[in-house]
Amino acid sequence: MKKLTALLLIFTLLLFSVVGCSSDNSKTEETTAAAVTTAETQPESTEAEMVTLKIYAQYSDDDTKIPYDYAVVELAKDYPNVKLELDIQAQDDGVKLQTYAATGNLPDIFQVGLSQIETFKESGNIMILDDAAKSTGFLDRAVPSASNIIYNEDGHIYAFPYAGNELVLWYYNKALFEQYNVKVPETYEELLTAINTFNENDIIPMSIFAKEKWITTAMYDVLATRFDSDGIAKLDAGKGKASDEAYAKAAETLNELVKAGMFADGATNTNYDQAASLFYEGKAAMFLNGQWEIQAATDKLGENADWMWYPVMPGYENNKFALSGGGAPGGYAVNPKSEHKELAAEVAAYISEKYCEAKYMYRGNPILAVKVNESIKPETPFPAMMEKLDNELSNITSTTKFAWGLGNPLFKVAIEDQSQFLMTEDYTPAEFIEELDKVIERMNQ
Repeated sequence: MKKLTALLLIFTLLLFSVVGCSSDNSKTEETTAAAVTTAETQPESTEAEMVTLKIYAQYSDDDTKIPYDYAVVELAKDYPNVKLELDIQAQDDGVKLQTYAATGNLPDIFQVGLSQIETFKESGNIMILDDAAKSTGFLDRAVPSASNIIYNEDGHIYAFPYAGNELVLWYYNKALFEQYNVKVPETYEELLTAINTFNENDIIPMSIFAKEKWITTAMYDVLATRFDSDGIAKLDAGKGKASDEAYAKAAETLNELVKAGMFADGATNTNYDQAASLFYEGKAAMFLNGQWEIQAATDKLGENADWMWYPVMPGYENNKFALSGGGAPGGYAVNPKSEHKELAAEVAAYISEKYCEAKYMYRGNPILAVKVNESIKPETPFPAMMEKLDNELSNITSTTKFAWGLGNPLFKVAIEDQSQFLMTEDYTPAEFIEELDKVIERMNQ
């Protein structure tokens, strides 16, 4: 009996031991399985999730603030791990950006024009974006006419553009023209008459933010197209000289307009905000800027805002529909030395596309680099001036270049400086021609 009891006790102990081991093994397997599952479904590290990218971009008026803000909001939805740190682009014709490059402080993403692309290519401060343009689908969504603003002459992509082939428009306040019984000038003589009438009534004939050299270049180019439809593009290519008849006449004409009082005193010290205020407050009858000013002009002046074809010169009537402007490679570029350059390239493409969407929806601008999704509709119908431009696009016979689209850095600096000098009464056309020809001669050596 004692032996039987002992055997039963041993059996019971063995049974509990087996059950206990089985239970422990089960828990261990469950824990291990849970650990594996967690490792597979959770990110390796949460510390590296948020990436801050520094961006140097325009942010000065509604036409730049609204698209940028929209792009940032959309970016937060699709790239919640990315934060943009904005450094507002200075209105200094690229001086600050050049300083960043020279000191090794370029931001991750920055806005550039063609001349900066050429300069940064040589210094190794700009990333080739060919692969990113394909992988992000940017090229698939680009409009067919945008190839000239996407691809550099060497066949590579260095920036993601958001604007299409843009134009310099000559705006005017219809109410002021009607109030003082002034005919909207179609010829140079009519322009001189308008200038005289407005000056007699203490109205500035044309407001211009000549503190920025690109707009003084545009003013000279507008006049150059009156004599040669190629405008400054021919000089930039080294195929013409400032002393050629057409370009000499353009310089002489600008000098005549300055002396006739077309611009306000101190125009070369006037920035955009000041010049725009003069126009929108009814203190100036005309205003020069790109077609991107259409929405702002409509917001401020309503139906009183309009644009005119540039006045023609006697004997050059065939150049009426030759406009200043056009397009060239430029947009959002990427610092090749950025710690997150691949992500920055992807974000740069994304921001450019969202910028286009906002310009289309909120700024009434269909002149874009990429196609907008059909589901996206304008917040309001396009302004009358944009409808007018859209209807007249087929009449435009040629375009030239904006200052930032000029391909030769030497010429860009020279034409910007010389055109601004020419906006002052004491600087002569002869000086302008002499200095510009010296540079063009160096270009062609």
